[in-house]
Amino acid sequence: MSIREINFDGIVGPSHNYAGLSLGNLASARNAGQVSHPRAAALQGLDKMRSILALGLVQGLFVPQPRPARGWLAGLGTTVDGADATLAANAMSASAMWAANAATVSPAPDTADGKCHLTVANLKTMPHRSHEWPATLAQLRVAFGSEAFAVHGPVPPAFGDEGAANHMRLAPSHGEAGVEVFVYGVSAGPFPARQHFEASKALSRLHRLDPARAIFIAQSEEAIAAGAFHNDVVAVANGPVLFAHEKAFAERDVLLAELAAKVDGFELVEVADADVPLADAIKSYLFNAQLVTAPDGVMTLVAPTECRDTPSVAAWIERHLASNGAIRRVDYVDVRQSMANGGGPACQRLRVACDPADVDPRFLVDEAKLDRLTAVISRAWPDEIAVADLQADAVIANVERARAALLEALDLTKLASG
Repeated sequence: MSIREINFDGIVGPSHNYAGLSLGNLASARNAGQVSHPRAAALQGLDKMRSILALGLVQGLFVPQPRPARGWLAGLGTTVDGADATLAANAMSASAMWAANAATVSPAPDTADGKCHLTVANLKTMPHRSHEWPATLAQLRVAFGSEAFAVHGPVPPAFGDEGAANHMRLAPSHGEAGVEVFVYGVSAGPFPARQHFEASKALSRLHRLDPARAIFIAQSEEAIAAGAFHNDVVAVANGPVLFAHEKAFAERDVLLAELAAKVDGFELVEVADADVPLADAIKSYLFNAQLVTAPDGVMTLVAPTECRDTPSVAAWIERHLASNGAIRRVDYVDVRQSMANGGGPACQRLRVACDPADVDPRFLVDEAKLDRLTAVISRAWPDEIAVADLQADAVIANVERARAALLEALDLTKLASG
């Protein structure tokens, strides 16, 4: 078995809008009510996928979900026409584009049965995301339908689970046994703590992890209150490296001691608050970049252009690169449409370490497939959507036609209903 890390990006759906539904997500709140540009957003996402391919890495995709979420509205006794504006906006959300919240993943080297385990996230904290998991689970069961995988339904909704955005894995390499870090929230002042401790413990049990190699650590209240609604806004791991803000964790020293003891070659790249204030880290999404290792062995940070535009962050990056630290290269990508709704490069992808040969090839991309998707999106995706028009018949018809065209291009029409 040849294990490689695959980044599965969520294609930005044709209903991409700025309804401001995500409490605690400062960018989402700041841009609420603005006109969105679904076509530009989706094309920016495809360009980011090309950047990953250019590094020599394997790239995958997930398709947008049906919108409006008619079944969810029916369960609430209404329709997209009959619902009030806020409820309709929840049903039209394109937030499944942020695939980091699709599931939590434990690769085969970490699990007792030697399978790669995936558990779909219930996302129960936010109404606009709470209805995503059935359609996500349907995709996971197709993409990872081989015997190499075990795909689990969601943790019961008594406990909130937000997927890989609150999970990190550190290991000498992707194909070796690793240590899995589950980051949960306790209290966050005005904002909800989205990942519950009991959900994280359940994931560890479902994935049959060695308890000695699973770490549970609380996210700092200060980070959540500052707008780090998921751990991946203030920390990211790759191989044996943890890249984090010094205020990311409630018990920083405890976590670092455990990682030093359990991860061969562990290395910390920590950003001091004096160098990059927490507010700048969250505004720029420095840590919501993709930290990857290219086949040439160079650890690369795929960062949003906002990092280059934020003086404290740009200065830190320049100093780190000059120091020959763990991160040796930074590639900037323009995902401004996603960033304006609170999702950076890391939000857009789910990392799965596995043998690419075990994945349904319809979910893997190359340049030719990205060219075909570019043509579909350029032709079918709406140019712009105003929040006030989310219930308009013409907008809904366009959204549904666009998704159908994409599924047909990918030979995934079996996912038409979910």
